[in-house]
Amino acid sequence: MKSEPISKPSKVKTSAPAAVHLQTIGPEEAGQRLDNYLLRWAKGVPKSHVYRIIRSGEVRVNKKRAEPTTRLVEGDVVRLPPVRIAEPAQMAAVNSAQTKSRAHGYSDKMPILFEDEALLIVNKPAGLAVHGGSGIALGVIETLRITRPELKFLELVHRLDRDTSGVLLLAKKRSALVELHRQIREGQTDKRYYLLAHGEIVQGAQTMQLKYPLHKYLLPNGERRVKVDPDGLPSHTALRVTKTLKREDATITLAEAQLKTGRTHQIRVHLLKLGHAILGDDKYGFEDLDKLIKSKRLYLHAHLAGFTHPRTGEKMRIESPLPPEFTAMMKTFEQ
Repeated sequence: MKSEPISKPSKVKTSAPAAVHLQTIGPEEAGQRLDNYLLRWAKGVPKSHVYRIIRSGEVRVNKKRAEPTTRLVEGDVVRLPPVRIAEPAQMAAVNSAQTKSRAHGYSDKMPILFEDEALLIVNKPAGLAVHGGSGIALGVIETLRITRPELKFLELVHRLDRDTSGVLLLAKKRSALVELHRQIREGQTDKRYYLLAHGEIVQGAQTMQLKYPLHKYLLPNGERRVKVDPDGLPSHTALRVTKTLKREDATITLAEAQLKTGRTHQIRVHLLKLGHAILGDDKYGFEDLDKLIKSKRLYLHAHLAGFTHPRTGEKMRIESPLPPEFTAMMKTFEQ
């Protein structure tokens, strides 16, 4: 008598891709950087691993190696290697009651400066990263995705350093994101910052044009830094002195910096090169002088963003007032 074959138990489905996937980029994905596309595809995968598979060549665009900053174009074919994605229990932890409570706390400190069907513009507080990673569970983007679950699409248009406050643009539509990225690439946006710098910045009648080439590098512990280097990428900051404040033990300068390019840490490194580091800068600053005047934060604030609305074509000018920490610091020089 022929025995019945013993049926094998079916394997439990996991969220990890079983094999290499080839994904064709459609109109909604077009315009994204490769790293951002992968981070959304592989939710729950550590960011370091995503960058590792790009560097190793496991991820390819049109059968070729690509950089994390590669812009995807409609019709591109992206090779996606097998990647172990977080289990449902791990993903649920991200949306735990504790995380949601913390997100609402962050959101309360992040006023909305402008919102319509295409854009969400917030006033980011100092100390809050724009996105999670490197031990940071919640940034601006994660906070807003938790507190505004009705927004099916939400992406950062640009970034601000964790310790920089001010105007931050987010797109609620892919088309708005693509258009604003185009404006940024073609120099059609206006981004201005207020800063407090150590010492007296002497300026003539004209705005100072700071054009120092910048080079990114890593410290032995993996932390990112930027320095002025002849072989670096060109960068340009227009600096206008607003006020100089003096007291017996110190002098500081209030100035406005207008970004002509958008390199990492650009304003901070340009001011250091000028010999007038920004107050409270723990990467490029003057530690002794910061202790002397009791700096409480990085005194760099994105106070204005100018651009063309991606849908209406209207000229937009979004402003954020000078933070209270700035006025409090300046008052210590006015007594």
